[in-house]
Amino acid sequence: MRRIVQAVVFAACVLVGLAAARTAAAAPQRKDYLSEEEADKIRDADTPAARITLYVSFADDRLKKFDYEIHRATPQRRRAEILNGLLNDYIGCLDDGADQIAVAREKQADIREALKLLRAKGQDFLDLLEKYHQSGPDLDTYRDTLEDAIEGTKDALADAAEAEKEMPPAPVRRKP
Repeated sequence: MRRIVQAVVFAACVLVGLAAARTAAAAPQRKDYLSEEEADKIRDADTPAARITLYVSFADDRLKKFDYEIHRATPQRRRAEILNGLLNDYIGCLDDGADQIAVAREKQADIREALKLLRAKGQDFLDLLEKYHQSGPDLDTYRDTLEDAIEGTKDALADAAEAEKEMPPAPVRRKP
C-alpha cells in the first residue's frame, strides 16, 4: 500500500512539473528595455507630456548607441544580437511614447510641445533608419528589426500628426 501511495505522489509531482514547464515555455519572459533609473523617471513624470518627452529621449539614446555600434572599429562578438536589441529597445520606447498620446486624450492634457518634439525627433529618427536601410553595414543581420523600427516610427509620427489635428488650439490670453 505504501508503494502505491509513493507511486501516485511521484506521478502527481511529475505531472505538475511538466505542466509548469509547459506554461513557462509558452509564455517567455519579455526583456525590459528600460533601465531602473529610466523606469523611475517615467514613474515620477506626472503628465503624459513629460512621459512622451522622456520616451523620445530614451529612443534617441538607443539610436545613438545603435549608430555607435554600427561604426565601431572592433565590433563586439555578439554584434547582431546587440544591434537587434538596440533597435527593439528603440521601438519599445517610441511605441510607449506614442501610447501616451491616448492617455493624454483621456485626461485632456496639453501635450502640444511634446507632440512637436515627437514629430521633429521622429522625422530625424526616420531619416537615420532609412539611411541604414539603404546602405547599412552588415544589413542582413538586422534588416527585419530595422524594417520594424521604420514602420514603428512611421506609426508614431502618424499618431502624433493625428493628435495635433484633433487637439483644439491653445487658448489665447488677452491683456486686460
